[in-house]
Amino acid sequence: MPRIASLLSAATEMLFALGLGESVVAVSHECDWPPEANRLPRVTMSHIAATASSAAIDTQVRELASAGRPLYGLDVELLGRLAPDLIVTQQQCDVCAVSYADVLTAVADDPRLAGCRIVALNPRGLSDVLADLRRVGEAAGAPAAAENCIAALELRIKAVGSRTAALAEVERPRFVCVEWTEPLMLAANWVPEIVELAGGRNGLSIGGRHSTYHAWPDVLDYDPQVIVVSPCGFDLHRTLQEATTLTTVPSWNEMTAVRTGRVYAVDGSAYLNRSGPRLVDSLEILAHLLHPALIPAPHNASAGWQRLA
Repeated sequence: MPRIASLLSAATEMLFALGLGESVVAVSHECDWPPEANRLPRVTMSHIAATASSAAIDTQVRELASAGRPLYGLDVELLGRLAPDLIVTQQQCDVCAVSYADVLTAVADDPRLAGCRIVALNPRGLSDVLADLRRVGEAAGAPAAAENCIAALELRIKAVGSRTAALAEVERPRFVCVEWTEPLMLAANWVPEIVELAGGRNGLSIGGRHSTYHAWPDVLDYDPQVIVVSPCGFDLHRTLQEATTLTTVPSWNEMTAVRTGRVYAVDGSAYLNRSGPRLVDSLEILAHLLHPALIPAPHNASAGWQRLA
């Protein structure tokens, strides 16, 4: 098996799900699942003060981008000493992880990394995540494990879809997923697809595209029946802290989701934000939150959400 460096939390989860944990020699600063990943050397770091408020983090990101400075750094010296044969990184979002260009430069400039293969993930939907599992498995010499993992995940996806497929339009709650609170950003990428599979209506963001900023008046006009607050990169505790600002949104209490007590905080760092195997857990969580009488709560993710209102 090759020596593998994972520069993306979702990729780390994939590698361990494929039984390749012992081959992983380095991870990113955000890799925290499974727990074994926390014992591995970290070869990336953030240049953002992550403990700041959502609004302050957004300002930092804008200022760094405007100055042409990276949001994340790569410890090239440590990476070179670890000498991986395979690096799994991402091409999707420079705000989410170390940039693909920086990884290419590091490999090209360090003779210790000569011959190192790079696999870059760029998923936009749930099917892309399954395809990435296959790509990672093939690159790491574990194609059979990848196929077994994909088959198991597909069975779970179909189990949810078989229960929600017959729902009439009127039975599918209007849904909004808040991916950032200040300024407001609604989740896109794979989330709209997951919402549809879970039996909801995602009317404000577009699947297969990057998440974008939105205005609260548009959300108020849409009047969601279920709201999930899941800021990118925040765990449940941090999400609960950030969600307190939502009560100051004008007419917040007038939305149907708030009036009926169907606003939830979800650990986005573990679930909705990460394009790894636990997106299927995310599907099961959303299906339960949307249709609690139809879909039981997934026992393996019961600590991943909390009702806000």
